[in-house]
Amino acid sequence: MLFIAFAWILVLLLGGGIALDQTLTGLVTRNFDDQLGYMLTAMVASAEIGPEGEVYFSRPLGDQRFLEPNSGLYWQISGQGHDEFPSRSLWDRTLKLKDDHFDNQPHIYDSAQFEGEPLRVIERSVILPGSTTLWQFAVAASRTELDAQIHRIRAILVWSFVVLGLGLIAMAVAQTYYGLGPLRRVRQAIVRLREEGGSQLTEPLPLEVQPLVLELNELLAHSERQAEEARTHAGNLAHALKTPLTVVTNAATAQADDLAETVRREAAVMRRQVDHHLARARAVGRRAIGQSRATVRDSVEAVVRAVERLYPDVRLDLDGNREAQVAIERQDLDEILGNLIENAAKYGGGSVFITIEAKTSDARYCDIWIEDDGLGIPESARDRLFTRGARLDTSKPGTGLGLAIVRDVAELYGGSITLGESEDLGGLLVTLRLPRARQAK
Repeated sequence: MLFIAFAWILVLLLGGGIALDQTLTGLVTRNFDDQLGYMLTAMVASAEIGPEGEVYFSRPLGDQRFLEPNSGLYWQISGQGHDEFPSRSLWDRTLKLKDDHFDNQPHIYDSAQFEGEPLRVIERSVILPGSTTLWQFAVAASRTELDAQIHRIRAILVWSFVVLGLGLIAMAVAQTYYGLGPLRRVRQAIVRLREEGGSQLTEPLPLEVQPLVLELNELLAHSERQAEEARTHAGNLAHALKTPLTVVTNAATAQADDLAETVRREAAVMRRQVDHHLARARAVGRRAIGQSRATVRDSVEAVVRAVERLYPDVRLDLDGNREAQVAIERQDLDEILGNLIENAAKYGGGSVFITIEAKTSDARYCDIWIEDDGLGIPESARDRLFTRGARLDTSKPGTGLGLAIVRDVAELYGGSITLGESEDLGGLLVTLRLPRARQAK
């Protein structure tokens, strides 16, 4: 910010200074030239032709410097075939004028014909009444005064613009320092938050940084929720493993006859618990990355192909929106759908119907219906199915993540799962509701 400010200040002051210098020096020079022009006009108006064809003035010129030798102000009249008619101020010098051209209008130029005295010369060609001679009227003035004025103007401009530039730079530095002050206060608040503890930035801060503070507080709250979830998972896993380990330890200590069976049974329980918490941990980690997106149709078709190989006698039908996308990682969606569709194939009567994006009143979500033609589940037993390790039909081996894990993973992504009765097939209806993926910009 300061580099850009300094660069623009330099460019603008330099450009403005050059423009102002050209304007002021031009005004001073034009004023100087106008004075010479008035004198030249007075010379032409006062000039007359004598009896012998010579030129003379009918009245003296008003400026006293024309009478003072080497005064710095001179005039001269030249004509072909006539002697030079100079002012007394020229003394023994002569202006070198060219009489081989005709200047109908005053012609102004600089001349260095006098050593050590640069001149500003204005001349004009005139044919006076009563004469056929082309007379060259010229007025010359030393540039010393003009150059001194220009030097003073430029000195004033330089010092003025230097002071102005330093003032602008100081103001830019102060503005940047005080303008970024709220960000330093935010940094200091974060340092205190880290050193002293806390979960929110609560001290009053300027309105300009309030949106940043709100986002920081949201980030801190999100991190705290994730840390709390991790602590909860660790505690739950420790509590879940404690009982099976105690049973195994007691059986081993007592040298029970069914020790091997006890170890296998309790190891299966512990494995279920570990799988459950690992699945939740993976879902939490993927959700934290953000911008999750999966096409429902692709995931359902992949799961259907796998289930058809496991249950070749089951008919699986698929219908619905082919483009529907949900805000969930593809791997997690595959695991959820795999568990639900496999359960429908395993416990149903041979037919499974899957509908993607069933009609819903909330456009923020995508509903996925999984129906089977089995016996269904009594309404009183539906909630119990979401308990970890709960099974209604123990005659068939359990595989997959389990409905408890399906519900936990869906809820982690902001979705839900409900059980009902299928009107078309008569069996169980599982409604999986997941948030839609945001449209890419």
